[in-house]
Amino acid sequence: MQVAQHATDLDRAETFYTRLLGVPAAARFDPPGLLFFRLGAVRLLLDRNAPSSLIYLRVDDFHSTVTRLRADGGVLEGEPHVIFRHTDNTLGPAGHDEWHAFLRDPERNLIALVGMVPPA
Repeated sequence: MQVAQHATDLDRAETFYTRLLGVPAAARFDPPGLLFFRLGAVRLLLDRNAPSSLIYLRVDDFHSTVTRLRADGGVLEGEPHVIFRHTDNTLGPAGHDEWHAFLRDPERNLIALVGMVPPA
């Protein structure tokens, strides 16, 4: 599976997504302007010709990631919040709260961070 996201400045996008995802880019082809990241079985393609998409990226340590992004100057679109609690293991670990936070990447694409957080 592959998800494409618009990125005009591949250097800037590579820096942002490498820091956000904690993994280096897997491949770059320039021209024509393609940058790939491997996220398990999914490839994230940053492409000069792709339209903007709303993508949801699961992060391992949700609250630390949000804190780090803010320290790096990232501006969230609203405060992080719980969407729902997983009652079973269908979409996430049972008993965990699913948190979402929305922000803009350097290309102004809206992205969502998703975290599975056990209740306090």
